[in-house]
Amino acid sequence: MEEPAGAPEPAPHFAAHFSPIACDRLSPRPSSARLHPARRTIVLIAAVAVAFLTLTAGPGRADTLAKVRKAGRLVYGSDKEGGGPYAYPDPKAPREVTGFEVELMNALAKDLGVRADFSQGPWDRLLKVLDTGRIDVVVNGYEWTESRSREYLATRPYYVYQLQLMAPRGGTIRSWADIERPNPRKRRWRIGVLSSSAADAFARGAGEANVEVLSFDGATDAMTAVRNGQIDATLQDLPAALYYRDRFPSLELAGPPVGHGYYVIFLRKDDKPLRQELDRAIGRLVESGSLRSLYERYGLWNDAQDELAGWTGTKFVTTGSGPPRGLSMLWQYRTLLFDAALMTILLSVTSMPLAMAIGLFIALGRLYGPRFLRMILSAYVELLRGTPLMLQLFVLFYLLKLPPLVAGIGGLAINYSAYEAEIYRAGLQAIPAGQMEAALALGMSRWMALRRVIVPQAVRIVIPPVTNDFIALFKDTSVCSAITLVELTKQYSILGNSTGGWIEFAIATAVLYMAMSIPLSWFSRWSERRLDAAAAKGGALT
Repeated sequence: MEEPAGAPEPAPHFAAHFSPIACDRLSPRPSSARLHPARRTIVLIAAVAVAFLTLTAGPGRADTLAKVRKAGRLVYGSDKEGGGPYAYPDPKAPREVTGFEVELMNALAKDLGVRADFSQGPWDRLLKVLDTGRIDVVVNGYEWTESRSREYLATRPYYVYQLQLMAPRGGTIRSWADIERPNPRKRRWRIGVLSSSAADAFARGAGEANVEVLSFDGATDAMTAVRNGQIDATLQDLPAALYYRDRFPSLELAGPPVGHGYYVIFLRKDDKPLRQELDRAIGRLVESGSLRSLYERYGLWNDAQDELAGWTGTKFVTTGSGPPRGLSMLWQYRTLLFDAALMTILLSVTSMPLAMAIGLFIALGRLYGPRFLRMILSAYVELLRGTPLMLQLFVLFYLLKLPPLVAGIGGLAINYSAYEAEIYRAGLQAIPAGQMEAALALGMSRWMALRRVIVPQAVRIVIPPVTNDFIALFKDTSVCSAITLVELTKQYSILGNSTGGWIEFAIATAVLYMAMSIPLSWFSRWSERRLDAAAAKGGALT
């Protein structure tokens, strides 16, 4: 239910990139810098593995229930970006948060004799935030699953959810039964779901060969894609579908709800006393009818909620020991990781050459073009540098309705072209003015002099900073998950949520990113040495 935070913008200042070339000549490198590249790679990978393993060994925590009562507040993690009816900004007081889960937590905290404090966090990372100790519990439409129950404690359910299909009004999809049949358009049905949710798991399992599941970071993002005609339908938790159906009048609830499960409050494994008190508080709300009154106010009460009365907990049964861990887990999911890595490579190697080409023409236009063109290109650079990459991707995907891959490649290329333009502009300005004068004196036109004399020299100068930006681009492809592209970081999040193997997949993801970026680092250092040698000889590269 969240829009992941935007990736940090690269800062390709020319001087910062170019200064090592001169500094290498002024001072000798220490012997440690002369490690063989393969050994450096091994050392880096080992360091990453040690760092992640160290982070898992957190200090012991005191009794959370005692801490909550002493502090007089119960801090719960939620994501108001996911929207209603769970937790969302109060229209009457935008700085405040409202929603049925907000009211639920206020009632539970009151039963404990404390107040409830909302803590914002990304939906698919709330359980990891819980591990840090910054919050006491997680409540945000989190479904009970076996994998989560192996890592965390769960209270008794406070809501029995179902899944609702939403499709274009009057279209060919009238219920989930239509999804189970082949698409008459001779392609798979494109179904949008909230990433790492129960709807995600249900669609992948029940749809089988007829469904292509596209993961979104927010419920309304998937609904918008259906309205735009980019996907065929979306499968949502029933509360979200009921809440947002009026905002999307072109969509309808297609057929009866499907699936069945429970919303629970998650706690850390050692917080059994707090879990026990919350279970009692939920039970009292059920018995008194207060919970039903709350759900009726939000239009969420249905016959499925009768299951909350007399809950014994016998339905929460964890079978077996779960999926294999360690190397066995990585081997089992290796194809998913490699496919995601290939998507990352595809996005990078297609968007960066475009960014370099666009950036070069922008730099030439700003330095040698007419005044009106310089003004337009300057505005282009400032606009792209001054707005987030994620916002630019949203414009391409949701407003211009481009296919996800086209929007991803185009968004990265356009965004990085502004930074590459500044690098090329600095490189062009570094060429002595006498070079252009000499070329013109030999009878060359200005554009011929640029093509044959100025630009080739500038390109050689900017190789190191451009290579650095290429490396940064590999990581920035993670932002493309906001438009349904499953690249490496997104796949890591999906597998971590579904299996609980956060550490294993984090290490594997880091290793794959390093395997993609280290060859570029070697190329950058090789090009710097070539530039050093050329500068020492006082001539151009051969």
